[in-house]
Amino acid sequence: MPHKYQTSIGSFTRKSSFFWASVGATVGLANLWQFPYLASIHGGGLFILLYLACLLLVALPLMVTEAVFGRHSRHGIVLAMDGFVRNAGSHPLWHLTGPLSVIAAFLVLSFTAVFGGMVLAYVFAGASGRFSGATTASASAVLTELVSSPERYREFMAWHGFFLLLVLAVSARGVVKGLERSLRIVVPCTLVLLAVLFALSAGHGRLESGVDHILTFRPEQLSLDSIKAAFFHAFYTLGLGVGVWAIFGAYTTAETRLKRSILAVVLMDTLVAIVAGVMMFSIALDGTSLDGERGFSLLFVSLPVALAQVPFSQVVITAVFLLVVLIVWATSISLLEPVVGWLREWLGAPRGWSVACVGLAVWLAGLASLFSFNVWADYQLAGATVYRWLELVTGGILIPVVAMLVATFAGWCLTRRYSAQILGDAPAFFRKLWYWVMRLVLPVVALWVGIQYTIFSLSNLCDHGNDAIWCGPGTPVAEASAPVENAPNGPDIQYHGE
Repeated sequence: MPHKYQTSIGSFTRKSSFFWASVGATVGLANLWQFPYLASIHGGGLFILLYLACLLLVALPLMVTEAVFGRHSRHGIVLAMDGFVRNAGSHPLWHLTGPLSVIAAFLVLSFTAVFGGMVLAYVFAGASGRFSGATTASASAVLTELVSSPERYREFMAWHGFFLLLVLAVSARGVVKGLERSLRIVVPCTLVLLAVLFALSAGHGRLESGVDHILTFRPEQLSLDSIKAAFFHAFYTLGLGVGVWAIFGAYTTAETRLKRSILAVVLMDTLVAIVAGVMMFSIALDGTSLDGERGFSLLFVSLPVALAQVPFSQVVITAVFLLVVLIVWATSISLLEPVVGWLREWLGAPRGWSVACVGLAVWLAGLASLFSFNVWADYQLAGATVYRWLELVTGGILIPVVAMLVATFAGWCLTRRYSAQILGDAPAFFRKLWYWVMRLVLPVVALWVGIQYTIFSLSNLCDHGNDAIWCGPGTPVAEASAPVENAPNGPDIQYHGE
């Protein structure tokens, strides 16, 4: 019979495992290709302070809520919400929260694995010297050859499948031998590799340029857009609304100090983003070649070109993309767990069988995104590829809706006494703040984020010549700025508008 702090599908054996697993889940591509750009144009160090405020006041309370739901119930998000809804005597529609969260995790994982295949290919491309003396044109050609060439999509599929197998192999070994053991090794190694690359960039690059872009206070750059960007990045960077924190909370040991660990995770995620930003701008020897760069073009074009100028560039480029692979790999393992956990709790199926079924479904769904870049690029619905619609549905609808439902349910359906019991030991100030944030702040913020994300995404389609009903007449067609048509925003769903 399992201990009260053990789930029927597995549990962590060490109290620090929650921290390492959570760091692996939160540190994503957005730390590399979105945060540095936002900090560089929105006030540097002032944006970081603004971003931290958004994290602590909005994102962290929701992260704590999802985690304590899992810890208190000892279940993933689906069964956890089912139990809370029944205990509260609330409307049956609240039961939809869990399934919507699992669907969001599944969809985000489907295109995250595609990006994983891309960066894995870039590790081997860097090791083979493909970026030696690289120019923007040659780096763009490498990306186009891998991603958007209809004749070579099978090679892209092979990298995608290989990466997904690496993820599934870990999950199939179970919570302790697979998830816990792997993340306790891989995540610290990732941080060490980041530190080594930072030291290299400081020694052979322009450290003052990185510090100026990321840490220098520039109040003249702050605006309402800065607040907007900070809210959006804080909302999407922690992996909220996809069931990760509920399942990790369910796996925690009795000795794990959950709320303190979550605060440490949030601060570590921010520190990694800062270090990565300083490193990337330091690598640019001219100090300006990465200015205004973000997302797809930054990681796969501008960065290899900048790295080609440093000593031992072949080794450095390989190491950088190995770092990215480890980051995406840890994120993918985390996203897979809510889906596998739900299937195991629902059917009581063996772990290996559950992982195989989910893995096959993720691979098939990922092909829709993969083909959106090449063989299906010309087939669009209302001006967007399948990938674009998947990104819009997850980032603009599912994740904000789940966040709004969890916050509203916690703030309005649970009694204050029961909420205090679920939260556990916590200062009275934190409990009071948490209560009012759940009731009044987070539902509004989640709704606003979802609406804004959707509006921006749809208007962005209009900029590319879409004639859909929501586009006004005569909307100009914008020239593509990315080297690959329909280039993605990334596995960390991100808002890119100003």
